[in-house]
Amino acid sequence: MLQDVKAQQDYTKLNLRTFYFLTFLGIGALNPLLPVYLDETIGLSGAQIGLIMSLSPVVMIVIQPMWGLLSDWTQKPRLLLTIATLLTSLIGIVYSFANVYVSLIIVAITLSMVQSAMIPISDSITLNYVQKTRGNYGSFRLWGAIGFAVAVIIAGRMAETFGNSVIFYIFSAVLFIAALFSFRLPEESQQSVQTSMFTGIKSLRKQKKYMLFLFTTFLILGPILANNSYFGLFVKDIGGTLTGIGLAFLFAAGSEAPFMQFANRFIQKLGMMKVLLIAALISMVRWYFYYFEPSLVLVYATTIAQGFSVGLFIPAALQYVRDIAPKEVRVTAISIYSAVGNGLGSWFCIYVGGLLLEWFSIQMVYLFYGMLTSIGIVSLVIISRLERNESKSLLEEVS
Repeated sequence: MLQDVKAQQDYTKLNLRTFYFLTFLGIGALNPLLPVYLDETIGLSGAQIGLIMSLSPVVMIVIQPMWGLLSDWTQKPRLLLTIATLLTSLIGIVYSFANVYVSLIIVAITLSMVQSAMIPISDSITLNYVQKTRGNYGSFRLWGAIGFAVAVIIAGRMAETFGNSVIFYIFSAVLFIAALFSFRLPEESQQSVQTSMFTGIKSLRKQKKYMLFLFTTFLILGPILANNSYFGLFVKDIGGTLTGIGLAFLFAAGSEAPFMQFANRFIQKLGMMKVLLIAALISMVRWYFYYFEPSLVLVYATTIAQGFSVGLFIPAALQYVRDIAPKEVRVTAISIYSAVGNGLGSWFCIYVGGLLLEWFSIQMVYLFYGMLTSIGIVSLVIISRLERNESKSLLEEVS
């Protein structure tokens, strides 16, 4: 009996890891090279590329809650995930035939509508599973980082050999296979983070540290996520090939995995605010460094900074939001935090980055990201002081 249970758990774990690996393999094949495709193959301007690349986070803000509500209502997250993954695969093929600016916008919006369901629903299924089995979420999500790292180098080489359009076919083929594994994931009853979205807003608005941290997340996480949209163009601008772009993303995404795995140890040893500050400082230095047009070799060497910014900042920020939010509105706090950082912050940085790319250069994009992150660090310092003042007041009350 115990052997049967263990065999079932091993089977489920394998499917979860495979799904994350394939999903991010597909995303990694498309997203980093899409700006290059829009630039070289379609011939769009910087502002047009920025608009198209910024559509996904905007759509995510609007559509993700709807997917969550639908999942709660049907109690069929696995079925919805499979449908969304299959539709994403299909629309990826359609994307390759769009060659007019308006049609590209329509397809990009449609793709974002279905793709925005994949990560939240799969994360919800995984979180429910690890809570039930006392597992480790990071051990599954880690395979997503590995898949993304593998994808960028493979897609870059294939694009050089077969043309830029091949990224859509890789994307679609991999996600079709991922859909087969999504239907093998555990069918867990779930409570979506969106269910308490509106009831908790009033309570959270009174939380000074929380509101300030939302502002901080917008400034720091926005550039981190938007970098994926322009890093390929930056590498190309300083002399990199499509394979070189893939190699740069391989180093960057690959560095996330070990930091993500040991993020909790860093937090326990250094403290939450110090980890957030270190990650933000490293991101800031990276953006300013890119402004000065370093050599390609130095860019490759500094991609490990992404391990700090993504692998440390994101887990620490998520845990900090959980800690400071009232227990009864914790899921709401996390949902709003995700919408502000992953959605609004990413959209703003991608869109303004596109304007700066058209008016000036790719270096100005990174100067802008460095300035935003600098302001975010000041905001983190203010939060840190609020934390110390609260701790001091609490000690005085106790004594």
